[in-house]
Amino acid sequence: FISPDYRETVQQVLDDALKGTEAQNFEFPLFTKSGERLEVLLNATTRRNVDGEIYGVIGVGQDITERKKAEVELKSVALEL
Repeated sequence: FISPDYRETVQQVLDDALKGTEAQNFEFPLFTKSGERLEVLLNATTRRNVDGEIYGVIGVGQDITERKKAEVELKSVALEL
């Protein structure tokens, strides 16, 4: 689930996509049923018909948890040098 801290922002990203403003690379935490925290990269793309009218949004979320952990580890190692 999306934590209360991010619900409004994620909703705004999707609402903006419905208005024609697409979002790329929006990061936020997502929590599984078991309470595990995942880091997600969201892209929201506006769908248009042949006349260019908006009729929906495709949202794609990618689990970037391991990448984020690796980034933290790299920063930690760099600080030790």
